[in-house]
Amino acid sequence: MKFIIRAICISALFSFMSMAQPVSLDKVAVIVDQGVILEGEIESLIEEVKKNAQAQDQALPSDRVLRTQAIERLIIKSLQMQMAERMGIQVSDPQLEETISNIAQQQGATVSDLRSELQKEGMSYDDYREDVREELIIGEVRRANVRRRVYITPQEVETLVNLMDQQGAEQAEYHLGHILIGLPSDPSAEDLASARSRADKVMELLQNGSDFAKIAITSSSGSNALEGGDMGWLNINSMPTLFAEAVQGKEKDDLIGPIRSGAGFHILKVKDTRGIEKVTIEEVNSRHILIKPSIILSDEKAKEMLLEFRQQLIDGEADFAELAKEYSEDPGSALKGGELGWADPTIYVPEFRDTLAKLKPGEYSQPVRTVHGWHLMQLIDRRFDDATEKRKEDKARQLLYSRKFKEESETWLREMRDSAYIEVLE
Repeated sequence: MKFIIRAICISALFSFMSMAQPVSLDKVAVIVDQGVILEGEIESLIEEVKKNAQAQDQALPSDRVLRTQAIERLIIKSLQMQMAERMGIQVSDPQLEETISNIAQQQGATVSDLRSELQKEGMSYDDYREDVREELIIGEVRRANVRRRVYITPQEVETLVNLMDQQGAEQAEYHLGHILIGLPSDPSAEDLASARSRADKVMELLQNGSDFAKIAITSSSGSNALEGGDMGWLNINSMPTLFAEAVQGKEKDDLIGPIRSGAGFHILKVKDTRGIEKVTIEEVNSRHILIKPSIILSDEKAKEMLLEFRQQLIDGEADFAELAKEYSEDPGSALKGGELGWADPTIYVPEFRDTLAKLKPGEYSQPVRTVHGWHLMQLIDRRFDDATEKRKEDKARQLLYSRKFKEESETWLREMRDSAYIEVLE
């Protein structure tokens, strides 16, 4: 059972000797703007990568190369966490516990089972909680900063709808490996030539039988480098546009590239393909009341308010729309009685989406905590396989957003890295 979501394992900051001896502080290894990376963090991440590689019988490059990649991963994490602090993004303990409970449920287990499994894997529950908290914060920072960079034209929507019509409701899926030979945000001709030369060399090594995962860990600037470049299974419509065009018609073990983009030169490997699968469009119509905790209104009090509303609704003593208009702090839906309209549930934050999935039409949820606050939700109805032109356009727009979000995320991270003050200490 794998409960560990992809999160960076943070080792302890202090190493205590005996009570009679002085305390030995962990050494600062890298200065990142207003923060630092400690030697212990680097060693902990390298140890985790080695442990995973050993479990998968995967070859690894030298410790020096591993250290370089680990430092880069930690620099990117540090910059995002510093930005979260400036933006005031936090994850409360109740929200954190709710998320962990959902993780356990998705595995068909309980939080107690999760604790036991973590203990077997040698990780404390407290460390795991903080890893999950960081993942939630980083996800929110990335969404907040990348969302406004995504622009979708009507022509792009029309083109994708036509492609979906041609392909019908069936789409192939590809398991992709990815290596990125990165470029700075404003590359010179010399930068371009150097990156192209390195990409060609990597392609030559791969064509001669070198291990893809090992090369990715050694050479890639992509966000999946420490996972051996593994992008997982991707639908043709959910992968970056550049990749979608390149992989069509390719077979298992095919190498593709180098492909040039603003981020650099990409090399792909089709690790596997799997059969044609039907794309089912599910939509939900729901409404909610959002209460945001504040200095005046505690987290617990916000939850209690929604519990009272829920009981009033069940007893027939209140009207959902009227409660939403009076109390909901979601300006987009409050005036409409809390109604969110028909939507693909995947556009919602995980806790909201997962709760809707468990509800029957007309049923009220228990109060649910997300990054936005406390929600009381009602599922009005759900439908499948809506074939109207509007629904196809909405689906195409969602797929384009997902695709462009991934592309813009890489660009945003690179620009943030390029503009930061970084000092690696000897």
